[in-house]
Amino acid sequence: MEPKRIKPASAAAQALGWIDEKTKAISPAIHPATTYLRDEDNQFRSGRVYARADNPTFDQPEALLNQLEHGVGAALFSSGMAAATSVFLALKPGDHVVAPKVMYWALRHWLLGYATEWGLKIDLVDASNSTALAQAIQPGRTKLVWIETPANPTWVITDIAAVAEIAHRAGAKLAVDSTTASPVLTQPIALGADIVMHSATKYLNGHSDVIAGALVTAKDDEFWQRIKSVRKNGGAILGTFEAWLLLRGMRTLFLRVPAACRGAQKIAEHFSIHARIEAVLYPGLPTADGHAVAARQMRGGFGGMLSLRIKGGADAAIAVAARTQLWKRATSLGGVESLIEHRASSEGANSPTPVDMLRLSVGIEDPDDLIADLEQALETR
Repeated sequence: MEPKRIKPASAAAQALGWIDEKTKAISPAIHPATTYLRDEDNQFRSGRVYARADNPTFDQPEALLNQLEHGVGAALFSSGMAAATSVFLALKPGDHVVAPKVMYWALRHWLLGYATEWGLKIDLVDASNSTALAQAIQPGRTKLVWIETPANPTWVITDIAAVAEIAHRAGAKLAVDSTTASPVLTQPIALGADIVMHSATKYLNGHSDVIAGALVTAKDDEFWQRIKSVRKNGGAILGTFEAWLLLRGMRTLFLRVPAACRGAQKIAEHFSIHARIEAVLYPGLPTADGHAVAARQMRGGFGGMLSLRIKGGADAAIAVAARTQLWKRATSLGGVESLIEHRASSEGANSPTPVDMLRLSVGIEDPDDLIADLEQALETR
């Protein structure tokens, strides 16, 4: 069957079914070469000049991402931050950007620091409120709207289709950080987005052993070429072995993400009423703000991320994390192992994250074991 006619889970499992024509290997080769031979007439008919832009190890994972996200072009980066910042660096000083108040802390910090100093005009808004977002846009001056949904670390939801219409009406592009949803649950381009970003370190790789980022575009236009130029000339290039590991991780994406979603849903429902928990933050709960939007734009689950607000403040939350045994006290998310983190401590000074909040990344363990571990950690000592 043609790769485009099979279901996404099959395309991912077989990595598009590419076979090495010379060796007939079903696992792709790693190409460590940094440079490529010219033809005798001084041309590069192979299409490859230097590995910074032309590494053949990128071809297969980029093609798979492109198909999963319904894009026309994809690019791998050395990290999620490298991918995200390349989008902003493709803008020009003086350009206006609208971004969410709730978003990945490191990017928020970069936007309010370096990007602002470099010359971008940044306005942070409540992106879950389409009216507030529309009011923040300056027609003719706003060049980019950046959203993240579900948004780290409170998992608020933004209506991608509604924001795409608002942005495009004003002549701006829409970029979506879809790291938490992954292509399994949401395809932002199909909802009107221009650019999709993934911290591929997380769900795409899924094994906590690769730092990587990725962008997918809806159009191969001037803006996309500027982004690719930033990647090439800024050197934000993924390593060859990391690209190979990333593709290997993506093969199990459609097994891991649904398992994490099922676990997160069960954990959220279990702790939605608990004497020691102030609130459970998870878009899969019918009582959650944005649940209806999430149900519309996330198919097959509501993600593997949730947060618990612990009664008693920061000290109580940190103590609960300290008493867990199966959950691993570590940053990051999207791996096969479940992680727990007092997020405000990781973000440091000026963090908007509630100090009583624990961020949970649900892996693929048995949810009953994860629940039991949290229950014992929540017991009063």
